[in-house]
Amino acid sequence: MRQATINKIEALDYTATESLNTICTNLTFAGRDLKKIVFTSNSMAEGKSFLVMEIMQNLARRGKRVVLVDADMRRSFLVRRHRIETDGELLGLAHFLVGQCSLGDCLYETNLYGACIIPAGRDVTNPMSLIDSEYFTSMLDDLAANFDIVLIDAPPVGMVIDAAEIAANCDGTVLVVEYSKTHLRELQSCKQQMEQSGKPILGCILNKVKFDTISSKKYYNKGYYHHYTSGYYKHDDGSNKSK
Repeated sequence: MRQATINKIEALDYTATESLNTICTNLTFAGRDLKKIVFTSNSMAEGKSFLVMEIMQNLARRGKRVVLVDADMRRSFLVRRHRIETDGELLGLAHFLVGQCSLGDCLYETNLYGACIIPAGRDVTNPMSLIDSEYFTSMLDDLAANFDIVLIDAPPVGMVIDAAEIAANCDGTVLVVEYSKTHLRELQSCKQQMEQSGKPILGCILNKVKFDTISSKKYYNKGYYHHYTSGYYKHDDGSNKSK
């Protein structure tokens, strides 16, 4: 297996770590058959990719063998954001799906014990034809057979339909929602689109809630809370936003 070094790893404080522990515990208790989990959001910059990377690290520290698949082949920031370096040419999901490399060529063992990644690879203008293929389905099945859990970082479902198509090949979905940004009607639309995949929505991570907004019993990271919930509820200030 090829090697990759993640050079930028966030240093989380105690309460942030406990927040991630809560999320990962909920995922672990979701069921043994739930191995392929896709993460999506309504729009960009809601913190989805950051959270998926943190969840990967947390699960790996628990002794899980986990792989993160960057399935945002339209506009991925994973490699640049975390300053990931690979031995030799960087190959990724797009290269594999178009037949330019084998799965082993784009699957990297990282410097985090137990954690592997498949980068997005090169940008693809219309990746739907690649996602809607037997190669993508069989790849996820192969990964699920060899890892304890497969995390898929998908594009925002409120912007492109890729995430719903990916979810059809997975066991469940987690929605990442930025507090006071995503409107309730947008969240309902995301929920409906993901449910059309025929797979369950496992829960919702409420992200970027300011420290003084809710009780200090919640969890936060660098001034923001990350709270895991299985439902949706309306913000009560009349702005028709999700909370």
